[in-house]
Amino acid sequence: MKSIPEIIASQKAHFLTQSTKDVSQRLQLLKALKAEIISKEQAILDALHSDFKKSAFETYISEFGLVISELNLAIKHLKKWAKPKRITSSLLTFPSKDYIYKTPYGTVLIIAPWNYPFLLAMEPLIMAIAAGNTVVLKPSELTQNTSQLITQIIEAVFAENTAISIEGGVETSTELLAQNWDYIFFTGSTKVGKIVAKAAAEHLTPTTLELGGKSPCIVDDTSNLKLVARRVVWGKLFNGGQTCIAPDYMLVKSSIKTAIVEALIHEIVKRYGDDPKLSQDFPRIINSKNIDRLKRLLHDETILFGGTIDVSQNYISPTLIDAPNIENPIMQEEIFGPILPIITYDTEEDIEAIILHNDTPLSFYIFSKNETFIKNTIEKFRFGGGVINDVLVHFGNAKLPFGGIGNSGIGKYHGKHGFDTFSHEQAIMKRGTWFDPSFRYAPYDGKISLLRKVFKFLG
Repeated sequence: MKSIPEIIASQKAHFLTQSTKDVSQRLQLLKALKAEIISKEQAILDALHSDFKKSAFETYISEFGLVISELNLAIKHLKKWAKPKRITSSLLTFPSKDYIYKTPYGTVLIIAPWNYPFLLAMEPLIMAIAAGNTVVLKPSELTQNTSQLITQIIEAVFAENTAISIEGGVETSTELLAQNWDYIFFTGSTKVGKIVAKAAAEHLTPTTLELGGKSPCIVDDTSNLKLVARRVVWGKLFNGGQTCIAPDYMLVKSSIKTAIVEALIHEIVKRYGDDPKLSQDFPRIINSKNIDRLKRLLHDETILFGGTIDVSQNYISPTLIDAPNIENPIMQEEIFGPILPIITYDTEEDIEAIILHNDTPLSFYIFSKNETFIKNTIEKFRFGGGVINDVLVHFGNAKLPFGGIGNSGIGKYHGKHGFDTFSHEQAIMKRGTWFDPSFRYAPYDGKISLLRKVFKFLG
């Protein structure tokens, strides 16, 4: 394979030929990618099961199905998205016809994470190609089976000068980030996101950073606790808790704490059995390093349920933690595992003190029937996106933008929002030549009073 600088030079040269801007060619590539992915469905399911025992159902609903949906959306709407948009002209520029053109940035670097290794590699790739860019994709080295399959799929569909997958570890990522890109799209931790942002700043490269944070789940005393437990257990334990938008901890009204704990335990056992290690539906932690990190977070905490660890299988059972101090490590970093702290509150001030103790979360969840409480709460806090009376499901609507704010990320994507992310909005004004009033030209003496009237009228 060519060196990384040679690959980038090849892609930049190809971009300059203007061929990637051909919408019919983009559609052809997207259709070929869809066909290739569909042909590899079982291989994709098998790869993710091999990497961390992810069930076929979870893989289909959270990775394969969403990728196909994104491809279908792009294929259906690309011609419309790529078409210049006519904008209302201003009296100041009369006569003119004004437009916004969607132009590709150029050569894009996409660095994908390990937790949803197929979805979070393919979804930005799809929209970067749809927008007319060339792409270098760096899949995660932690999910070797899935990453190898991603590489094979891309090789089967794209020429190297259009899109390529480059596998490797930290050294490869470091070399990639040292290059001069036209756009960088990164999904991963806030810690690494800062490294990416620093590298991008060297070349003033625009970025999208999809990060994470401690996403709260607030439950008040008006909620249906059985429904809360069912939905929270599903969202927290989905993918073994290794989801950037999983509820990180619960804030429950003190009067319902005992009842909600009982409901959560009942739901865990109902869904995964008395020994979740035997369940075919409960994934494993990605590697021993993350097992050790989660063990450290559990140290000295009060366990209400679970807490079983089998290092040999990278297994941690669904675990409920009782009222950790907000200064403890488990409340200082994103958990990213099947561990759910439960903290009580009595007043809205209690909620505020706990949530504001950490940086802005990627997601925010409220279970309540109290519309005033819901309205006041979502307006008070900053977060990437949220759901009322459920968790995770906002990710499934491609019409909603997905992204963080502050430490949880920069920028957004999904559906047309993804196409827009990888497109520069270029202002184009086509001026008429049949009328050219002398008002704007010097000398200006005596014209300012009329100018004031014009701006007053425009306002």
